[in-house]
Amino acid sequence: MRSRGLAAGLLAAALVLGAMPAHAVLPDEVMSDPAKEARARELSKELRCMVCQNQSIDDSEAPLARDLRLLVRERIAAGDSNQQVIDFLVARYGEFVLLKPRFNEHTLLLWLTPPLALLLGGLAIWRFGRRRANATKAAGLSDPALTADERARLERFLAAESAPDKPI
Repeated sequence: MRSRGLAAGLLAAALVLGAMPAHAVLPDEVMSDPAKEARARELSKELRCMVCQNQSIDDSEAPLARDLRLLVRERIAAGDSNQQVIDFLVARYGEFVLLKPRFNEHTLLLWLTPPLALLLGGLAIWRFGRRRANATKAAGLSDPALTADERARLERFLAAESAPDKPI
């Protein structure tokens, strides 16, 4: 019994540790100034690995991601602001290098599609509900009250249930 608890605890610890993000930054990439390193790490989380495409360069182990991390650190060491570093990389690699693209006329469809899809889905569900409610009213099923005949049949049925030897 105790070994099951220990095994469950180890499994839970492994799952928690496995869910933590793995950073691919190598020790030789780390800047000596902790403030600049923190800036580099924040910028690296916003930039897409051009090889992996769904990972930031902070998480990717691809050689190109390492080159981009080093380039970010070079620009920071040269005195560039965060915006200047991002502008430099966008000018060099295009808007695709950003994990979260900027809101402009080129990305308008990208940003507006999810809210429009939700709006259209909600509208479709609302129309389906109205159409179903109208069909129910048209069929005369909107009044849940029983007629006198139905009520009498129900009372006979319930009386038969309480006395099982009587026929219905």
